[in-house]
This record gives sequence, C-alpha cells and structure tokens, in this order.
Amino acid sequence: MTEGYCVKCKAKREMANATKVTMKNGRKAMKGKCPKCGTGMYRILGN
Repeated sequence: MTEGYCVKCKAKREMANATKVTMKNGRKAMKGKCPKCGTGMYRILGN
C-alpha cells in the first residue's frame, strides 16, 4: 500500500484502491482514496 496525505482529514494515511498513473507532463503518480473519509488522494512519485 502507498501512503499519502489526506487534505480533508489532515493526516497521512494508506491509500485504498491505489493505482499507478502517468500525468500529462510524463511524471508518475499514485492515485487512490482515503479509507476513512473517501476523499481522492494523490502522491507524486520520483522519476
């Protein structure tokens, strides 16, 4: 699981349903949901 920051809960949490995506500029990121509140979470990964 990937850890990300939830802006709604204001805490770091493990992402639920995390998937690897590529942004428009070519960088890789993880996209998922907060398991507690359901808000979308995003984490930019290194190259």
